[in-house]
Amino acid sequence: MKNNQFKGIIAYPITPFDENEKVDIKLYKQLLERLIVSGSHAVAPLGSTGVMPYLNDEEKEAITEATVEQTKGRVPILVGVSNLTTEKTIYHAKSAEKAGADAVMIIPMSYWKLSDDEIVKHYDTVAKQISIPIMAYNNPATAGIDMSPALLKRLLEIPNVTMIKESTGDVQRMHYLKKELGEDVAFYNGSNPLALSAFAAGATGWCTAAPNLIPELNIALYNAIQNNDLKEAQKVFYKQINLLKFIVDKGLPRAIKSGLNSIGIEGGKLRKPLLPLTEKESSELSAILKLVNDLNKK
Repeated sequence: MKNNQFKGIIAYPITPFDENEKVDIKLYKQLLERLIVSGSHAVAPLGSTGVMPYLNDEEKEAITEATVEQTKGRVPILVGVSNLTTEKTIYHAKSAEKAGADAVMIIPMSYWKLSDDEIVKHYDTVAKQISIPIMAYNNPATAGIDMSPALLKRLLEIPNVTMIKESTGDVQRMHYLKKELGEDVAFYNGSNPLALSAFAAGATGWCTAAPNLIPELNIALYNAIQNNDLKEAQKVFYKQINLLKFIVDKGLPRAIKSGLNSIGIEGGKLRKPLLPLTEKESSELSAILKLVNDLNKK
């Protein structure tokens, strides 16, 4: 596999805000440290969990720099650098590389639906401006664009596009990618409820916000897969599936912050238009977390 240092559980840190909706870098570093010491194999700031589209350029750069400072080379860093324009995507990709990121992740954000040729040109233009690897991120639910397997294969012809994150929730597509791409290219699961199925399909890693709440179970699933222990993998996965579904259904930033508060960890505030979970939703999440904790003790 092409010089790939990303494998296992790739954890998404949240971006916490203070009472005035300013990014709280001190709290961010504390929350990031929890992900690292709990065993996550890599961290990926500025994804959907980190509300990347709601941050300005200076805030994105501050989060990237804080991630590098706090991580201190202990785990690889994958930074989200997506933007509507190619020019701004290049700006953030170069900034991330300069700060010390190990790779960048790009999703084709658009207002107008982009053609395949436009998407290929977008990635190729960015790739030529940096030397670190790129993960092509396919998530039609957030981007409004579904990159077909054929398009993803075209993107992989670009030398430093070496990874694919697949978040359509279509496990058959994951099997197709593995079959078509073989061992030369790594693909990653971005659909939480499909974690077990994706690993079974050959995913190299799982990009997820869940380690903010249940790192032991996330890592246990990966370890079971590595040990070829399907029975243990199923057992561990079924313990966490309800929580995985909940955080996706309610929105990752909102659910993770509420979940942190539920387990006694300060998660910061949200930036509008995002609103906290309702009291009913928070109670439901607390009950799920308690059940997951009880199951994990068995």
